[in-house]
Amino acid sequence: MSVAEAAGTSEVPEPGRRNRSGSPRQIPVVGVVTEDEDAQGAFKTMDLNRVIKLLEETDKDDLEEEQLKSVKKLVQCYQNGLPLRDLAQIFKILNLCAEKIENQPHFIESAFNILKLCGLPFLKKKVSDEITYAEDTANSIALLGELMKIANSELRIQICKCIVDFYHAEPPKKHITGYQQASSSYKIKMAEVGGLAKKMVQSLALLENQLVEKLWVLKALQHLSTSEVNCTLMMKAQAASGICAHLNDPDPSGQLLFRSSEILWNLLEKSSKEEIIQQLSNLECLLTLKEVFKNLFMRGFSHYDRQLRNDILVITTIIAQNPGAPMIECGFTRDLILFATFNEVKSQNPLVKGLKLSNSYEDFELKKLLFNIIVILCKDLPTIQLLIDGKVILALFTYVKKPEKQKTIEWSAAQYEELQLHAIATLSSVAPLLTEEYMLCQGNARVLAFLQWCESEDSFFSHGNSYHGTGGRGNKFAQMRYSLRLLRAMVYLEDETINNDLCEKGTIQQLIGIFKNIIKSHDKEEAIVLEIQSDILLILSGLCEHHIPRKEIFGTEGVDIILHVMKTDPMKFQSGLGYNVLLFSTLDSIWCCILGCYPLEDYFLEKEGIFLLLDLLALNQKKFCNLVLGIMVEFCDNPKTTAHVNAWRGKKDQTAASLLIKLWRKEEKELGVKRDKHGMIVDTKKPLFTSFQEEQKIMPLPANCPTIAIMDVAENIRAKIYAVLGKLDFENLPGLSAEDFVTLCIIHRYLDFKIGEIWNEIYEEIKLEKLRPVTTDKKILEAITTASENIGKMVASLQSEMIESQAHQDVQNEQKVYAKIQATHKQRELASKSWENFLARTSNAKTLKKAKRLQEKAIESSRYSGQPPNAIFHRTDIKGLNTTVPSGRVVTVESTPARLLGGPLADTDIALKKLPIRGGALQRVRAAKTVNEPKKIAPT
Repeated sequence: MSVAEAAGTSEVPEPGRRNRSGSPRQIPVVGVVTEDEDAQGAFKTMDLNRVIKLLEETDKDDLEEEQLKSVKKLVQCYQNGLPLRDLAQIFKILNLCAEKIENQPHFIESAFNILKLCGLPFLKKKVSDEITYAEDTANSIALLGELMKIANSELRIQICKCIVDFYHAEPPKKHITGYQQASSSYKIKMAEVGGLAKKMVQSLALLENQLVEKLWVLKALQHLSTSEVNCTLMMKAQAASGICAHLNDPDPSGQLLFRSSEILWNLLEKSSKEEIIQQLSNLECLLTLKEVFKNLFMRGFSHYDRQLRNDILVITTIIAQNPGAPMIECGFTRDLILFATFNEVKSQNPLVKGLKLSNSYEDFELKKLLFNIIVILCKDLPTIQLLIDGKVILALFTYVKKPEKQKTIEWSAAQYEELQLHAIATLSSVAPLLTEEYMLCQGNARVLAFLQWCESEDSFFSHGNSYHGTGGRGNKFAQMRYSLRLLRAMVYLEDETINNDLCEKGTIQQLIGIFKNIIKSHDKEEAIVLEIQSDILLILSGLCEHHIPRKEIFGTEGVDIILHVMKTDPMKFQSGLGYNVLLFSTLDSIWCCILGCYPLEDYFLEKEGIFLLLDLLALNQKKFCNLVLGIMVEFCDNPKTTAHVNAWRGKKDQTAASLLIKLWRKEEKELGVKRDKHGMIVDTKKPLFTSFQEEQKIMPLPANCPTIAIMDVAENIRAKIYAVLGKLDFENLPGLSAEDFVTLCIIHRYLDFKIGEIWNEIYEEIKLEKLRPVTTDKKILEAITTASENIGKMVASLQSEMIESQAHQDVQNEQKVYAKIQATHKQRELASKSWENFLARTSNAKTLKKAKRLQEKAIESSRYSGQPPNAIFHRTDIKGLNTTVPSGRVVTVESTPARLLGGPLADTDIALKKLPIRGGALQRVRAAKTVNEPKKIAPT
């Protein structure tokens, strides 16, 4: 940090620089105050330059007394604080006094008194003084670190007190007229700029056997280490290793260990953690930490000692994360394992003889920290033998059981639950490294029995307070989750001894039962339930993979739980609760538990499992497509699968073939494959080349290294789509458009194109290696290259024909649509003319009569002219009826509703009250009396 950054943005003036008026800087003066001035708190005039000049004179022998008097006078003048403008000269006087101490011991008192003044507030006359005198202040404070080299205990202690006072600023004893106190953090910032912390660390080397002074320096460093800047400076001075190496030095007060551990904590938190760990990862530091921890563990009984012990263990845990730390060499690892297990596994080691942990918070935290450091230590393989000797697996398995009242240590229910979960989590890391000890302890039987208790309905109230107990309050889900994690870790070792033992103990049926029970119970803790379900499916996958008899044990019940998960609402996959992980576990279990077992495959097909897979594929989520298509490829080996795939229909009646081709086009677009607007091949020599392949130059590779063309097969889904469509035979695929058929031509020839691409790579590598193949090989290579290009041209030609045929078909379809539209318009015209004729007949009597005559004429002309003798002719029409519609002798007419005849026209001739039905036209008759007509009452 620069001075300007620490104090402000103003430029720091150089010493002797003129002010704006052009006059030279005046000599700072202070002086003795009068009684009136003392009441007001004003400085009296004093020439500091004269004091400096007096101290610098060495020619005369009788100056010592005068020099001491001038310094004493200065101390009296600055009893209420040090002005920032005088600070540089005051510290120069201090430095001159310090230089004289070796030959003139009387100056010790003068230096001591000036150092006392440094603990007083710094005073500023102007607001800008903090910026103006920032550099002088930083250099002055840095001088305190240099003065630590003086071999005088009182001075060193006073320097440390002065630094501590920086962090406990007090207001001035008297208010000085014209001055105000500098900001409380000003001294601290200037100490950072001046690099005081680094010099204080370096001073520790001078105090090897001086305990009191060392404690004061550590106290000062403890305050300084609260700043990131100071911690960085201390790190560069190797403070961590220097302080840690002396942790176990004799100290009756106990302050050395407390302050040193506090400084180490601050260094780890506020500077480069990696660098501090590296400084502490040496044999000397670890031996010291080991002895300190052992002493506190065995002899520390106070609350303070236990806290300090735990702090040392945390620092050790952080160091243990460094693989290069000599934890085993110094014997610390063996002791830590002993301390972690002595309560559970009885030991005759004198270190733990008679030791007993209480249920206090500090001992509880210690137990968890010891479990935690075992997890870290086991990452170093040489530690495994020590874990075996310490019987760590047996000790941890003492917690994998139904909670009971402890005889040795009466932990509270919440404490025991947390330790139990922590122990099982530790087993998940340690047990896979110690499989023999795991089996000797009957680990599988213990875990399965514990899982059975977790599934039971025994009364148990889980507190769920800890990190490991998250989501398990009031239930046994936390215990179940960590037990399943342990089983998963053991199953994924693929150790047949462990897996066979699990299967013989009925693990598959038990896990399926647990899964079904979880489905039935709707719990609020959705995230933890999803994790449990995912782990169960992963364990089942690990057990059933490559074992047909185990897949048969998995059975239809197992298939049912897989189908249940696959029917999950797709919107939940975006919830972030763990549904994605559960789905991946489900797809993995389909691959490992169903495929290869024909009865389960058939049952999966009967339950419309293929439909669910295609529904999942239709979601168009790239993270699932590769795995789903791989499963589809394997399922298509079953002859019953084809019918199910062809029967599937998605949104807008989309078929499976259309979906797969759509995915192909999307994949090629993402890969940057060159295609025209119709999806046709652009480059017949490289019809499958991606943009990545275009950018990468072909280079010679060893025979065992796959080339870019080979890697392309595994890195995208095109090969899987080709395999699925190949199993569907590429023929008679329903629901395809012309665009789909164009793409299908490319998919059909995918293998031919890929083979040609690989041969082209071989040919190019031969050229790059400057090899000349024999004539026959050269001809064969050229023939293969030409054949591949010809296939590309043939496919491009076929695609062109398809596009032209589709264009012709589109024209024909358009013409048919136009013909249909034309016929519709003609029909409308005929209907319009018929309506016009009808209107003419009804509105014009002449037209009606003319139409009637034409009708009668047409009827007569259609009749048979010859009549047999004695035949009776019956007329079918009614004479005098002027209508052009066919009429019979009986006509039914519905009466007009009475509600339509009421109103102003009710008594007129138009209102017909009764219409008789007779032969011929309707005629008007006299009004008939209406039945049940209400009688009218005559007015009186």
